Amino acid sequence: MEIEKGIEITNLGLFIKDKKILIISDLHLGQEELIHKRGFSFPLDQFKLIKDKIILFLKELNPKIVVITGDFKHEFGSISGTEWSQISKLIDIIKEKSKLIIIKGNHDAILKPIAERKEIDIKDYYKINDIYICHGDLIPQNKDFTASKSIIIGHEHPSITLQKGSRREIYRCFLKGKYKNKKLIVMPSLNPISTGSDILREKLLSPFLQHNLDKFEVFIVETKTYYFGKVKDIKKL
Repeated sequence: MEIEKGIEITNLGLFIKDKKILIISDLHLGQEELIHKRGFSFPLDQFKLIKDKIILFLKELNPKIVVITGDFKHEFGSISGTEWSQISKLIDIIKEKSKLIIIKGNHDAILKPIAERKEIDIKDYYKINDIYICHGDLIPQNKDFTASKSIIIGHEHPSITLQKGSRREIYRCFLKGKYKNKKLIVMPSLNPISTGSDILREKLLSPFLQHNLDKFEVFIVETKTYYFGKVKDIKKL
């Protein structure tokens, strides 16, 4: 499904069709290990699910460029052995088929040693034509951002909870709206355990989403993508 002309939702990724650019967001590798360290039991299949999804993206879309919009890793202050191994493997898998662009997220403060060993620069943003891709935790202050017409961000991990009777289901979603005079697309997390912020019930994190959320359009991702209308209309359900 197209979320914007020339930009297609493909599962939890975005694909800029004419440039063959795949965009994925917020992998948070190592999160399951941190959960175990805190004493909680959790299936250790996070990395396999993410890896398999990325391999499928590469096979089906054959992208020339893959952009990760930040938060490649999860832990803030260290790089665990698991994170080092998993990030290295994913970088190798992607680089074998495509050029890889890594945008720095707020969890990626010490990702640089792995990226340098793999000969990859970590960028603050990536601009293609009039589309500006960044993590979304800060409002950029540069000429490329000012000149852009569209913005794509991660960081927020938007989701929505739908309830019928006593049954509640949480769905990841894309959001499409505006930030000032620019079109804004917000991506869900690729991590299977990071369901993220419930946009109807929780305080949102990104400074891009502090105003006019009611006017944003919602695209829910399940086995297919479903257009759910605007946030203000969903609140009435």
